Amino acid sequence: MRYARLSVGGRPVWGRVGETDVELLSGSPLEDAPDVIGTVPRATAVWLPPVVPGVFYAVGMNYPRHITHAGVATPDRPEVGYRANNALTGHLSPIVKPREVTGRFEAEPELVAVIGRTLRHASYDEARKSVFGWTIGNDVSARTWQHQDRTFWRSKNSDTFKPMGPWIETDVDALAQTTTLRVNGETRASFPTGDMVFDPFDYLVEMTKHVTVHPGDVLWTGAESTCQLEPGDTVDVEISGIGVLSNPVHLEGNQQ
Repeated sequence: MRYARLSVGGRPVWGRVGETDVELLSGSPLEDAPDVIGTVPRATAVWLPPVVPGVFYAVGMNYPRHITHAGVATPDRPEVGYRANNALTGHLSPIVKPREVTGRFEAEPELVAVIGRTLRHASYDEARKSVFGWTIGNDVSARTWQHQDRTFWRSKNSDTFKPMGPWIETDVDALAQTTTLRVNGETRASFPTGDMVFDPFDYLVEMTKHVTVHPGDVLWTGAESTCQLEPGDTVDVEISGIGVLSNPVHLEGNQQ
């Protein structure tokens, strides 16, 4: 099943995504079994981030090739960081590059776990069963800011820097898929999605030793590869079995 959030009449509405239409729902499938209250054509849907998390968890340096390229040590335990909800944007919405950004402005294609159960002190099996479904993220990063600042507050958390979507897929073996990154239709990276140092469930086990994870929280699981983005580009992140997250890149203040 595929669940999404759409903008309908200027307000967010949950939907169940079909081949040609999206059934509009009376509430969140994370909380209940909502009723169908209408439909819209999928071709005209205005996509929002498929969930607005209570807590936005993110992983770094979780793929061996990324670690080797960065020249850092392989993590010896699963640790997470945090991102800001203001950075979220939906499928087909623009990534806005601030005019002050210089140097590397990069895309990072990521698998995202959407949590469906409250967890504390979870076993591996409990962590696995807690995932409601999977979506796609693009961890856009301004590297000069990343190196200038003491935290990632600008480099990874500026408005529109975290496209997520287009929907949540509940029926897929996410770790058996392939992640592909394309810019203007050209493949820039392709790698096995599950080729991680620690899988999502390892992270949830470690996290819930100390924090309570709630339905609707998300865990972004890192990227193997990155690539440069420029205003005028269109960047696609595809994870087989889930879908394609596509976003144009605009310069701040410009339409293109």
